[in-house]
Amino acid sequence: MSVLSRSALEASPLSDLHTLAAELGIDGYRRLRKAELIDRILGEAPAPAADEDVEEPVAVEEPEAVEAVEAVEEEEEGTTDEDAEDRPRSRRGRRGGRGRRAARDADEGFEADEEEAEPRGREERVAEGVVELLGNGSGFLRVAAPEVSDDDVYISAAQVRRCELVAGDRVAGPVRAPRRSERYPSLIRVDTINGRPADEVAEGVHFDDLPAAFPSERIALGSDDATLKAIEWLTPIGRGSRVTIVGPSRSGKSETLRLIAGALAKAEGLETSVVLAGVRPEEVALWTEAGIEPAAAQTLTAAQDAQGQAVDRAVETAKRVAARGGHAIVLVDSLDGLQPAAARKALAAARNIPDGGTLTVIATASAPLGGETTVIALDLAKASTGRFPALDLVASGTLRPELLVGQAGADEIAKARLEAQS
Repeated sequence: MSVLSRSALEASPLSDLHTLAAELGIDGYRRLRKAELIDRILGEAPAPAADEDVEEPVAVEEPEAVEAVEAVEEEEEGTTDEDAEDRPRSRRGRRGGRGRRAARDADEGFEADEEEAEPRGREERVAEGVVELLGNGSGFLRVAAPEVSDDDVYISAAQVRRCELVAGDRVAGPVRAPRRSERYPSLIRVDTINGRPADEVAEGVHFDDLPAAFPSERIALGSDDATLKAIEWLTPIGRGSRVTIVGPSRSGKSETLRLIAGALAKAEGLETSVVLAGVRPEEVALWTEAGIEPAAAQTLTAAQDAQGQAVDRAVETAKRVAARGGHAIVLVDSLDGLQPAAARKALAAARNIPDGGTLTVIATASAPLGGETTVIALDLAKASTGRFPALDLVASGTLRPELLVGQAGADEIAKARLEAQS
């Protein structure tokens, strides 16, 4: 069963329809009106007969116009130069001129006179594998996951968005052979996701419309570190918690988040991703050295919008995991460089879905944003003099802690806070 429907196509921007038409091999799709293009995509309008005059107009498009259209398409799909090696070659070849395309073809071992278009009507080959997403929004179907194979299938960013695919989904669908200068076969459409028809999965309830409940399952950190022990028992974090680690500069916010990330990496059943937004360049290396590979890393020099987009991509992926019953955690260092609205949106995404999945957001910030279920406040005086745990217990706290540690545990937390105040 295909995920394509007329209503979904009519709601899609023209650039997405052009991308889909290119994947389906529809000739002359740029000359079609939107309604005609949708008919062709759905197979409700016959392709022009071979004896009809379907040649391109004599007038040739200006190079500037062609580049403008392709730039819009690449921007729509989030294509970046960093992902150039893992995307089909034809998109780059169109703009590079015949000489450069020929050189690339030679490097890849392609022979131009042996590359023929796939015949229409040919039986479709069906591939099945595990989705691996790239930073630009597109991805690959790894047929021998987790190993990379020459038989892997390219998935366009438009298909990823349309079917709301997440890393780890098992997907099946028909594929077409690589076209001229392309490196990998491409997925024509998504038929099944995790064994269910794709349209059933894609037409689920929107994440933001799902109900939310206070976290009721505590996340065990299981660390011997004094600060993490204090966090686990005095400011407990649950699945679906909305957490900020706050404090002035040099109070140890980033280090605390790294320690939490390391502890979560050992937990089973959690999809954890780390986003660095506006951090010092030296801190990126610290995460890698700790054995934690960030999903995105934007340093101080990155534009505010770029930082916000990196966080938003990670949160959107985590939303899809939670909506399908999984448990996702997004760790962000930090929210300070984001626009206030973007920071609140990222934090607000966390929720515990009754009888469903969870999305937990743990982020560093100079001060609480409001709306947190847990605030972990660090004390600069303690941290700077090596007195750990460097927790400001009075400024810290968890809403409804009895749901996570029981009433006796909640009473002990209240007692500890009272002693800290005296």
